[in-house]
Amino acid sequence: MPLPDDYLDYPRRGYGQDIDRYGWRLSVDRPRLSWPGGANLAVMVVVPVEFHRLDPAGKPFKHPGAMQTPYPDLRHYTTRDYGNRVGIFRILDALAAEGLKATIPVNAVMLERAPPLIEAIVAGGHEIAAYGWEADAIHWGGLDEAAERALVARTRAAFAARGLQPVTWMSPARQQSQRTPDLIREAGFSVCLDWEMDSVPVDMATAHGPLTCVPLLNELDDRKLLIDQRQDEDSWVRQILAARDLMAGEAPRFGGQVLSFTLTPYVTGQPFRMAPLRQLLGGLGRDRSLWNATASGIAAAATAAAAIV
Repeated sequence: MPLPDDYLDYPRRGYGQDIDRYGWRLSVDRPRLSWPGGANLAVMVVVPVEFHRLDPAGKPFKHPGAMQTPYPDLRHYTTRDYGNRVGIFRILDALAAEGLKATIPVNAVMLERAPPLIEAIVAGGHEIAAYGWEADAIHWGGLDEAAERALVARTRAAFAARGLQPVTWMSPARQQSQRTPDLIREAGFSVCLDWEMDSVPVDMATAHGPLTCVPLLNELDDRKLLIDQRQDEDSWVRQILAARDLMAGEAPRFGGQVLSFTLTPYVTGQPFRMAPLRQLLGGLGRDRSLWNATASGIAAAATAAAAIV
């Protein structure tokens, strides 16, 4: 049976990709970034602070960390709560021991639910990013524009009420609608962690000016590798350090890149995972050829370097 004549006609078909938010290019064609201090690799550690409902609506889908068994799923709910009460403080201590700073996306509802945690994050010198309203407040194409704009505004207002003005945004489940980049830029966010189209920051076009996308590598996410793929902790550590070695070695050819990964408090903050976590952070913190930075710091450095190139 022959294909219809219009089978290959696609209104958004373009050179290299089907999206017009940013340009397509080969890695050898992009400007070569130079990180502060001559570092050949920027390292970004991301520690999400999430609020998971005991009875999530799950529309249009459940957040990857949402409840899994019929209501009330107390087993998974209390594990998530453990991460915010206990696990994250272990992670903060491990970061401090190596002098590392993290980017910490926070669900807005956690600002009032866990003030001591927010104070500890600020005192540690970490960057607080806005992580939407809560884990069950998913941004997606079926949301009315006014409803999504109100959700972003509500999130911004909650941080402002605590005296915080984050410039970095991460969407719950890292899910967006087609309007999300425009709406978060309109609300004053200039950096986004949802996209990972490259291993360097990429400026995305929005109706309100450029939005810098700093890549957060889903393939190195602790929850994905340790829980979903059931890898052991030693393999996880080796994978991140192997990525470090390869990406640093590529610097003469491709310039500086970004190595990034997530430490989920209820996953990595478990006591039996602290030894491998310390090994990982030690391997990064003691490597003087690396530059540890937050999302906004990486975005600023990339912008400055691009202006010089």
